[in-house]
Amino acid sequence: MDAQASKHCAALAAPSYVNFSLSILILLGILISYLPQHHRIISRRSSEGISPYFVLLGTTSGTCAFANILTLPASRRDLACCRELSGFDCAAGVLGIAQVGVQWACFTVILLLFLLFFPRATPLTPPSNPTTKPTYRLAVAVFLTCIVFAIAVFIISVTIVYRVPSNLSVWAYFLGILGTCLAAIQFLPQIYTTWKLQEVGSLSIPMMCIQTPGSFVWVGSLAARFGWEGWSTWGIYLVTGVLQGCLLGMGITFEVREWRKKKRGEDGGHENGHAGVDDDPGSEDHERTALLDNER
Repeated sequence: MDAQASKHCAALAAPSYVNFSLSILILLGILISYLPQHHRIISRRSSEGISPYFVLLGTTSGTCAFANILTLPASRRDLACCRELSGFDCAAGVLGIAQVGVQWACFTVILLLFLLFFPRATPLTPPSNPTTKPTYRLAVAVFLTCIVFAIAVFIISVTIVYRVPSNLSVWAYFLGILGTCLAAIQFLPQIYTTWKLQEVGSLSIPMMCIQTPGSFVWVGSLAARFGWEGWSTWGIYLVTGVLQGCLLGMGITFEVREWRKKKRGEDGGHENGHAGVDDDPGSEDHERTALLDNER
């Protein structure tokens, strides 16, 4: 190992406990932030309201991000140093890779749940609007496309590592740019779908409440770890944080509007009920007067 690599490994051998603690919190935050979305789809037993193109773009951009950080020069140096470092120092050095890997795995679970709980039309429950709602065939096509894309990225990455390692940096930056482009438009189909439905459906607002500010914290953590050399990695999450914030604002607006509508409905029901009770005495007096007049 050359002097520069040894110097890099020496820096990893003395990790900052503040940065390590922050990285652990971010890792746990990424995992916890996706749990509300997983729970919402499972509890509703439906993925209605989630755009298939949002799932497609999110999964493929996550695949690009994970492959990008694995092939970055800085990541390769960190992984190479693990042969010289202790287990704790090595874990602290590769936490950035672990964070992106957990994010990719959690979104892949959304892909699986999206297909598993996709609302399918039956003879008893035909689709309410078959011309506009996505079909189960489209959901299957999205799932297969994501799987084929991940396999293709893996094969190409392995081939470059063992055949033309000098081009690995170019491949890493290409994955970063592609992932950033996919992430930049990832939320646009979901924003359109949510706006069209005028409700969030199976989309989890708690997930977005955690992830939107967390995205910017994560960007700062990755930027501090990889610097400008890793712009293709943390740039993805900067773009998604801004767009997810727009979707979150829209979702909260629709939820508040729905809550107010229900509130007005309940208040109106109570008022009608009281009005009916107040009218009863007058009705009884009128009937009694009519009976007395007949008797006379």
